[in-house]
Formats: sequence, structure tokens, C-alpha cells
Amino acid sequence: MNAGATSANVNPGVIETRFDWADPLLLEESLSEEERMVRDSAHDYCQEKLFSRVLEANRHEHFDREIMNEMGALGFLGSMIEGYGCAGVNYVSYGLIAREVERVDSGYRSAMSVQSSLVMHPIHQFGTEEQRQKYLPKLASGEWVGCFGLTEPDHGSDPAGMTTRATAVQDGYRLRGAKMWITNSPIADVFVVWAKTEDEVIRGFILEKGMKGLSAPKIEGKFSLRASVTGEIVMDEVFVPEENLLPGVRGLRGPFSCLNSARYGIAWGSLGAAEYCWHAARNYTLERRQFGRPLAANQLIQKKLVDMQTEITLGLHACLRLGRLKDDGRDTPEMVSILKRNNCGKALDIARTARDMHGGNGIADEYHVIRHVMNLEAVNTYEGTHDIHALILGRAQ
Repeated sequence: MNAGATSANVNPGVIETRFDWADPLLLEESLSEEERMVRDSAHDYCQEKLFSRVLEANRHEHFDREIMNEMGALGFLGSMIEGYGCAGVNYVSYGLIAREVERVDSGYRSAMSVQSSLVMHPIHQFGTEEQRQKYLPKLASGEWVGCFGLTEPDHGSDPAGMTTRATAVQDGYRLRGAKMWITNSPIADVFVVWAKTEDEVIRGFILEKGMKGLSAPKIEGKFSLRASVTGEIVMDEVFVPEENLLPGVRGLRGPFSCLNSARYGIAWGSLGAAEYCWHAARNYTLERRQFGRPLAANQLIQKKLVDMQTEITLGLHACLRLGRLKDDGRDTPEMVSILKRNNCGKALDIARTARDMHGGNGIADEYHVIRHVMNLEAVNTYEGTHDIHALILGRAQ
């Protein structure tokens, strides 16, 4: 009997079930027709339009601004939002899009996640109707690019210690301070920035490119996420009109709400990168012959591939369950922490092992695996480090 088959012939009339190594627990069957259509559309775009760009983009630390317009045209930006030019798909579909984008590159998924979860989400959730009408349609189309300013040079995992200040003045506020490691900031038109007011309460503000005293220098020399653009946000007494304050939230609940949405997408996306590395390692070891036979004929190699298969399968089905809970309004931040922590850590382990299985070729960028390794080092750190999520979960027990 074929080891890849489970026979049902003992019961005449029962259809024989075969094991699918690439989808062991039949995730495909758990998706709706609409979800599969969204996934297929994202897959085709990513493989046809993004994959062809990423090698040179990573080599030269270049982000093609046109990608945001392309994602906007396909409905990828703010896809979970209803109205305002957004696609209005469910959270499972958003996760499936993130998985396909990150299968190509974490930097591309980061650009999409920031626009969707960290910029459009807070404007939609905490903004006025006037703010929604002004900003969301152009962010959804990709005409405008947004960024999210929370992390500071001296405050990463401890955002409550931020030193960026918003001082009340006639008709608005003056913001001063700096944000660091901000995806999209050098090309951003819209900046969602979190700052402390004079009463020490954290508030959200919408800043716009061209405001006097606002600059966003690019961070050069990254060895991770090189296909996306990262910079600072520097605010030197920037005047922000009263109507640009996000009125619907006070305190860390605002930025943390955004981060929970983004972390959910990262949980899916990191597994897309892991899947690429797993399939690449499988294909390479099937084709690479040493000692007169394919490397994949060795049980040591097979064991490594099985470990990848197992972790990715479990992670994807956990993501699907969390997506269903989010769509039902029954999710909690701790649920997101479990999957952001687990999936990013496991994806990084898988990428490192796949790199090793490629031997010396594994460090060549044309095989793409080393790029995923470098990217996942950052993905495992941002949006809450591996250890910070452990602290969140430990406190919840």
C-alpha cells in the first residue's frame, strides 16, 4: 500500500481518503468559497507581481511605492473594514492575504499590515466620521500611505514610558518628540502618532506630510525587512489641529487595539514565510544528490521536514480558529499573543533549519531562504517580542 494513502476499500462504496502532505489536516476544506477566492487572488498577485521584484528589492534596500497602489486596487488595504472603499472581508480572509504576501516577503506584509491594522483601523475605530471620510478612501486605494508612531528610541517594549509630548495650544496641539523603527514613515502621507498630553494621558493624533516641523528620515543599513522602507518620525513643535485628535480612545488601549489586529495578521503571515522555506527545503533535498541518492532519502532530512510540516499545520489551524473567533467577536488579546509568539518563533526555527538544509547554497539570496531567516528575526521581535508575549500570557494564568 502507498504510505501516502489510507485505504477505505474494506467498506465498499466509501471514498478512499488520501493524505495530502502539503495540507495534512485539510485546511482547504475548512474555508468558505469566498475565502478561497480571496486567497487565490492574493496568491496569484503575490507570485506574479511581488516575487519577481523581491530579489532586487532586498539587494538594494528598495521599496516600490507602486505596490501600495496595486494592493489597494485588489482590496488588500484595510480589507476588514466595511465601506469607505474597503473590501469588507472577514478576518479569516485578511489572515489568508497576509499569509500569501509573507510567503514572498515579510517586508511587503509589514507595509500592508501597517496600512491596514495600525493606520486605517484606529481611524475607523476611534476617529470621527469626518476623519474616516477624509482619510480611509485614499488609504484604501493606496493613493496615500500611512505609518504608525508608537516605538521611541528609548521606549520599545515599554510604550507607557514614552516621552513624546502633546501640549494644548489655541485650536490644537503642539507635538514634540521622536519615534523609531517606523515602517513606511519615509514615504508616508499620513502619520498616526501616540503622545502624552499634559495630564500624562496617551492620545492619538493624525499628522500629515508637509506639516511644519515634521520629518521622517530613512533608516539605512538594515539586514532585515530590506524590501520595505523603515524610518523615524521627528516632531519639532509640530502644530496639529484639534480636528486631527482621535477622540474615541484614551490611554494604551488605543495603540494596543491596533497592535492586536496587526499581531493577528503576523501570526498568519509568519507561517506563509515558513511554508515557503519548508517547500524550498523539500524541493532542494529531493533534487540534491549526495552519496548517490537524494538528500531527502535520508531519515534525518525527513525528520526535519516532518517537524516543519507539523508546526506549520498546527499553527495554521490555530490561526483559522482564532480568525473564526474574531469574526464572531469572541477573541481576546491573550489569544493573539499565543499565536504571535508561537508562530513567529516556530517560523524562525523552520527558516533557520531550511537554510541549513540548503548547505552552502542556503546563504545565497537567489534561493530566498536566507532572506526569510533575516526577515523573521525582526518579525519575531516587533509587535511584542517573544518574551513580552510570554509575560502577557504568564500574567493571565
